[in-house]
Amino acid sequence: MKQAAINIKNKRATFDYELVETFTAGIVLTGTEIKSIRLGKASLVDTYCFFERGELWVRNMHIAEYFYGTYNNHSARRDRKLLLNRNELRKLSRLTKETGFTIIPIRLFINEKGLAKIVIAVARGKKQYDKRQSLKEKEDKRSMDRMFKK
Repeated sequence: MKQAAINIKNKRATFDYELVETFTAGIVLTGTEIKSIRLGKASLVDTYCFFERGELWVRNMHIAEYFYGTYNNHSARRDRKLLLNRNELRKLSRLTKETGFTIIPIRLFINEKGLAKIVIAVARGKKQYDKRQSLKEKEDKRSMDRMFKK
């Protein structure tokens, strides 16, 4: 039985931030957390990453409690450790020390081996006029597509 592909996106990320560089990381999860993700019950809204003692953690990621989980169930918004190699961690640390840069999760998915992975990006916050510009570009693209469909 082929399971439906899980692909949870942070839709606000590309609107609020200018993405500079992306990385794919593993996540340390408990049993009930991975079961909830496989059911598609996770959210990346208002999620960000931070460094603590040389390790990268994701904060505020919501993974709904597993329905069949008993007393073993996880808390929905706990901090979760991200798994990257040492060189990637060094590079991320160096980039975030520059002012205006932050690390945000863009996409949560399950790979072909059945492991949960998260795509994170080093991002710079957009100003208000940048957001207006991206809205205008989106609207222009939409109107062009409408014209070609006719």
